[in-house]
Amino acid sequence: MASARTCLLSFLLICIPTFALALDDHQRASSPLHPTKSISHSPRSAPSEGYYNPLSNGGSMLTFVDGTFPPGQGEPLNIIISGNSDEAVLVDQETDGGLRNYWLSFDYAGECLGQHAGSQQAANLGDGNGILNETDEIRYDYNDAQLGTCTETIEGGGHFRYWIQNGAKANSGAIFMASSYELPLTDGHDIVSNGYNLGRDWIIGNITQTNIPTLNLTNSSTYSGTTSYGGYTYSTSVKYVSGLLNNTSIGINHNITVQTSSSNATDGLVAVLEVKITEKPANSGDHLVPFLGWPLPLILFIALHPFLAP
Repeated sequence: MASARTCLLSFLLICIPTFALALDDHQRASSPLHPTKSISHSPRSAPSEGYYNPLSNGGSMLTFVDGTFPPGQGEPLNIIISGNSDEAVLVDQETDGGLRNYWLSFDYAGECLGQHAGSQQAANLGDGNGILNETDEIRYDYNDAQLGTCTETIEGGGHFRYWIQNGAKANSGAIFMASSYELPLTDGHDIVSNGYNLGRDWIIGNITQTNIPTLNLTNSSTYSGTTSYGGYTYSTSVKYVSGLLNNTSIGINHNITVQTSSSNATDGLVAVLEVKITEKPANSGDHLVPFLGWPLPLILFIALHPFLAP
């Protein structure tokens, strides 16, 4: 029995890093050599729109994707969390009602066992930081905040990368998200038909508990909803805006398979979210280390302890 336990532990410790490497969702061989993030020393100030248009200062609303064919294709930044949201929501943390807790409130969480390997995408938000690699990648958690993103990694589903507009030239604090809906790992995590628009709208649907009519949206479409997690309740107002993205398939990654007879690969609309915290737990000042922040060896030890006990 002891031998079996030892073999199980050895198998997992050896194979999980390899498994994580295999889960790179675009199967590219290399990563753009860009830093991940930059710290701004300028005060945050969001305009009435809640963000600065990246196009106004040399940025782009498409990500930079290494190794596309043809070269130079990108993926749309099709959701923005407004810099006019509550300050706590814009802090990239799970505690105190922060950004990651907000995402958990509509069933999106960090990657499977905290593991991300392989290449990244990059973006230039026109804030003076230049081209930066993604801050992180967040996946649909199938209503299981601890391990559900492992299911998404294997079975496919909604996911997004994100960047924070916080450079000295445009420090709005807004969160720019490149969302899409992907096929299972066995299909190479390609994007489903109309997957950029649908990936955006299924996130909005989760937030608002509404079936979003993707093909009928306009730049006057608005929605609202309430979500909760960890004792925090969030009220989200959603407005679809045009003028940031083109309604096109040209230059969009996976455009041949993503575009449909009814829609271009991107419909030119961006969902802008303004998020307010309307309820907090009584002990919101007390901090516990969230499960998703635990190191992988600790998670493995806890999970395997029953098998390893004498």
